[in-house]
Amino acid sequence: MEKHEVISPEAPAAVGPYSQAIMTKAGTYLFVSGQIGIDLESGALVADGVEGQTKQCLRNLLAIIQTAGGSGNSIVKTTVYLRRIEDFAALNTAYAAFFEPPYPARSCVAGCDLPKGALVEIDAIVLIER
Repeated sequence: MEKHEVISPEAPAAVGPYSQAIMTKAGTYLFVSGQIGIDLESGALVADGVEGQTKQCLRNLLAIIQTAGGSGNSIVKTTVYLRRIEDFAALNTAYAAFFEPPYPARSCVAGCDLPKGALVEIDAIVLIER
């Protein structure tokens, strides 16, 4: 499989040795690396708790997806990583406000130490129709 890197100037740069996203050569699937709630302008985590960080994660994901030619409706699967399972309800509030039914398939894992002390991290698999 041939692949190419997708880099969005509208989302924070990767904080380690990974790509923001990788697209298959055919341009059908986009695999977006986990995004945390970093504000692009300040370079810092947003200080609005798990709801605010979830909203920022989703904005960062969307910026990368749009760079590749997709939209929020293109997301078919997400994986959510939470520091504390107690934040599940707050996560769901912000998450539900971002998506419209039918919602993407989703997995959620809690009890994670996340980069930069983040409360939530979200990655995505996206179907890009060409």
